[in-house]
Amino acid sequence: MDDQRIIQLYWDRSEKAITATAAKYGRYCHYIAYNILRNDEDAEECVNDTWLNTWNTIPPQKPRRLQAFLGKITRNLSLNRYEKRTTEKRGGGEITLILDELSECIPAEQGSKIAEELAFTDLLNRFLDTLSPQDCKLFVRRYWYMSPIKELTRDFHISESKASVTLFRTRKKLRTYLEKEGVTL
Repeated sequence: MDDQRIIQLYWDRSEKAITATAAKYGRYCHYIAYNILRNDEDAEECVNDTWLNTWNTIPPQKPRRLQAFLGKITRNLSLNRYEKRTTEKRGGGEITLILDELSECIPAEQGSKIAEELAFTDLLNRFLDTLSPQDCKLFVRRYWYMSPIKELTRDFHISESKASVTLFRTRKKLRTYLEKEGVTL
């Protein structure tokens, strides 16, 4: 079923919307949640919460790209669950490492104001357009989908060293780009 039809099912308040969404995007959302949480049960709960949040959000929202909309909901729910879990356990892990990697090139107060968040998203998208296709995919897989380095090396057929160096250089380019655009880091 195409995305516009699924969105229309939400607008019509048909429960078939959830079934269609799960059938089309269940694996995609589970991939995002699992990369963050590293636990199938927690990932499955986040995916189910994604369906509920989508049900409660559409309407009034009408996403232009359903896949991105669902991915963002899943990612935010998973990061919230991860934060809660690590606050309780005070554990480290892949997500902490990924967020630490980005901390030097992402403004700390970003997201506190919607207008600033939208402007930052636009800047980030323009930055991604400056990268080679492979560097862009590597960056997005690491920092949006939270993919582990080992998974990236396997999927991109590169060494861990090459992946780490490429990501380091890309973060450095991002920092320079943002500073040039007047973003205070």
